[in-house]
Amino acid sequence: MGKLAVQKYFSFSILILTVLVMIFTLVGLYGGDVQPAGNTARAMLVYALPVLIAANVVLFLYWVIMRRFHWAFIPLIAIMCCIPYSGTIYQFGSLDEHADIKPGIKIATYNVAMFGRETSGFIAQDILSEMKKQKVDVACFQEYNDQSGDKKNSDSYKEYFPYMAQGENDMVIYSRYPIVKSKNMNFEMTNNSAMWAEVNYKGTVIRVYNAHLETTGINSTLHKAGKLMNQGMDIEGNALMRAFYGNYTLGMIARSGQANVLAMDMRDCERPIIVCGDFNDVPYSYVYNTMLGDKVDGFKECGSGFMYTFRGGNKKVRIDYIFHDKTFLGLSYYKRELSYSDHNPVFSKIQIPQDQQK
Repeated sequence: MGKLAVQKYFSFSILILTVLVMIFTLVGLYGGDVQPAGNTARAMLVYALPVLIAANVVLFLYWVIMRRFHWAFIPLIAIMCCIPYSGTIYQFGSLDEHADIKPGIKIATYNVAMFGRETSGFIAQDILSEMKKQKVDVACFQEYNDQSGDKKNSDSYKEYFPYMAQGENDMVIYSRYPIVKSKNMNFEMTNNSAMWAEVNYKGTVIRVYNAHLETTGINSTLHKAGKLMNQGMDIEGNALMRAFYGNYTLGMIARSGQANVLAMDMRDCERPIIVCGDFNDVPYSYVYNTMLGDKVDGFKECGSGFMYTFRGGNKKVRIDYIFHDKTFLGLSYYKRELSYSDHNPVFSKIQIPQDQQK
């Protein structure tokens, strides 16, 4: 085979790869529109979108360098289609540093990871100090496990947050405004759950949802594999990958069912809604799309920079969210780097219509 033939074969192979990457990218962008239960492979492509976008950029540059501009349009089209998705993890705008002095309600969501299971109450008080510093009005905590006896409804929390709605399975909502009603929402065959509390904010009752959806199963798989290896058992890579895929698929299906339950409850609600929590799923997934519904993703409206909320190991992904009613206006949306959990707390300052008139 001559040199020219090799070059043509290589270019043709890259062209096939370019087309395949574009197809996978477009399918991944719409993977969140299908129920994972019957379309696991398509739904899983959503999680590969960052890699697929990077691949499209590399292929675009390759074709430009090779001066094959007509082929460069293929990855360019895929990249342009990904612009709305990119806005869920990165925003070019700057954060409004004066948002806290404007009228509105400040929301926080934080998976506190059981306060590190410490018993002194130090971490709980440190987190309270952070809530005060950020001028939080309503705080939604997940994995809120009391080990010290000085967390749930303690005097120190009551001083800043006079009102509290306590859910089951380590869920709680603290508020500086009166809570007029609350409800627990348990899911079948899991310790994960959700709850809501109706908060009377200056005469307007807002329903605030706090959700902790099914975990991915990756950490439990690694834990089990580690125990078996410590016992001297060999674990094949293929077996571990099958376990990862199986557990992740089961978790994805469970989360989608839980999101459906919450979406139905939200559709029946006549109050304006704010949705917070640890969804354990990425933007554009079925869970993200279902929980978002016709609400506004606060980060897309008023966020800044790269948004990630889970930082376990080398993974930095966005799985914790604050969505709000479309009649509300987001002023700020940001995370804080705290060392107490593998999650970052997320904060958002939101104006209701009466605030916007001031």
